[in-house]
Amino acid sequence: MTPELSLANAAAISRRRFLRGLSLGTGAAVLSPMLTQLMAQAQGSIVPKRFVFVVQGNGIKSQTITPASVERPFKMLSGKQITNAPVFRELALKNLQLSPDFETLAPYKDRLTILMGLSGRACQGGHSNNFGALGVYGSHSGPAGVTIDCALAQALRAPFPHVSLGITRSNTFSMAYNISAWGAGSAAPMQCRPTDAHHALFGSISPAGQADFATLPCVLDYMTDDLKRLERSLAGPEREKLQAYTHALGEMKSRQGAVRDKDPVLRKLAPQIGPKFTSETETDRLEAHVEIGGAALIAGLTNTLVIGSGNGDRYFEVTYRGLGMGVNMHTIGHGGGENGKTGDELAGIIRRFHLGMMVRLADKLKAVPEGNGTMLDNTCIVFLSDAGDGHHAANWEFPMVILGDLGGKLKTRGRYLEYPHYGLPGHRSIASLYSTFLHAAGAPRDKFGVLDQEIPAEMQTGPLKELLA
Repeated sequence: MTPELSLANAAAISRRRFLRGLSLGTGAAVLSPMLTQLMAQAQGSIVPKRFVFVVQGNGIKSQTITPASVERPFKMLSGKQITNAPVFRELALKNLQLSPDFETLAPYKDRLTILMGLSGRACQGGHSNNFGALGVYGSHSGPAGVTIDCALAQALRAPFPHVSLGITRSNTFSMAYNISAWGAGSAAPMQCRPTDAHHALFGSISPAGQADFATLPCVLDYMTDDLKRLERSLAGPEREKLQAYTHALGEMKSRQGAVRDKDPVLRKLAPQIGPKFTSETETDRLEAHVEIGGAALIAGLTNTLVIGSGNGDRYFEVTYRGLGMGVNMHTIGHGGGENGKTGDELAGIIRRFHLGMMVRLADKLKAVPEGNGTMLDNTCIVFLSDAGDGHHAANWEFPMVILGDLGGKLKTRGRYLEYPHYGLPGHRSIASLYSTFLHAAGAPRDKFGVLDQEIPAEMQTGPLKELLA
């Protein structure tokens, strides 16, 4: 045996020892949705459905989202002022004046639904519900199951199944693992640096990224061949595990090809990196993320987008210096103000900024023809807070706004829906809303998250009949 062959065999053995230690963790879960129907969607034979979650930290007090002309009964419970609505109520938004904080959404009033009264007690509350806000479970020690955005990403195929972009209390974080998860113990990352997000999504057309994109398919072929050879020497669970990992690598290569096929589109749509991408100002970076996320949706790179702002216990204390503020969200949540403005007034300024970004994203999608309408017609944008209805939320109520009807799958045009107070007949939880989203996306699931043991199961299972078309 020649020295060269001995070295080659030694290298192969070393590689196999390394590969034998690989496991199906977050990476495999992220890759698993890549199936062949992806290309049919990308080529336009299927009009894709899309979900966008705009998740703002620090809560949304129900009084700030309620239309100005709507009177709601309230009561005090556990030190919180919560709704005391006795029965379900529906009102037409066209007859109502939006609240001052939500007047920003007026251009899309005929496409909106304001959802009030849904509870989220299973999320446990606090400064943030963390993964629980989108997963419907307690998660202060980590994700306990899949979150709705990742569940939808598994159903709505795209080259990048799930794109999450956002800001945290510090610009030193490159990634945050805060609100999204593929399953128990398997958090999905939020990209916090716009430049890194741009490279990940549009790197195939950038000079710096072209070499990586050209090399990766060869690397994947090399790894896949090695894994297949190793597979023949394994049996039982280890072999099944390896087969699944090999399949995931194949899907990763397919995604690479799908992205490469989109190069001409990406060159037209990729946002140009500017000062906001590297700014130390939180609002600048958030606006850059919205620009990147919108381009990724329009280019067909993803059908599930999360835009997050100060989410999660570790990351929520953002100071919005770009809005002229010197106090952070924590201080504002406790009522702290500055420069003659109360905490509630500062919170309103922050909220209007986020809703303005939501409108700009809707404008971008509305400008792109698709099928018999526009991309916005086939999109559902959800605005919520990971902290529910307020700072140190108890989640008796989890207010949300929905813009868009997902191609007619949802009944969300110009509606105000108010569910009865927690535990009363007709009450529902956010688990049923997330079930509704999955039904609308073609991946029906009647139970989502964990059950709140204090209310009957029928209040938190199955879709909302008032919302599902």
